[in-house]
Amino acid sequence: MAAVIIRDRHVLMVCQRGMGSSGRHDGQEYWTLPGGGIGPGESPEDAVVREVAEETGLTGMSVQYVYDVPYPSGWTACYRMDVAPGEPRLGVDIGLACDCPRMTGLRWVPLGEDSSGNTYMVPPLLMSTGHTG
Repeated sequence: MAAVIIRDRHVLMVCQRGMGSSGRHDGQEYWTLPGGGIGPGESPEDAVVREVAEETGLTGMSVQYVYDVPYPSGWTACYRMDVAPGEPRLGVDIGLACDCPRMTGLRWVPLGEDSSGNTYMVPPLLMSTGHTG
């Protein structure tokens, strides 16, 4: 599952590196919504709050299911999340088999609008072209 966190017409995204041929997280860079898997005994809502805290340091205040979206790993449920005030900070992946960081950055990405100018278009996944500036 993934969290849609919106502030000032921007959505929070996490930069990650995929697994490279070396077996380390030195592959393709991409931007994605914060989120992850559901742990044993967790509800999807509890899991998305936990994942957002782990990845961004933000505290979820309310969670509402909004839609399913295709990801490379399959369909993912997206939840609109309001968070407590504060700035995000990059977390650390707990339990990775390697010592390399998978998450490498956070960014507030501007939202697009539909043709009427009032519906937010949330990008669930953005692939990098190599430039991260």
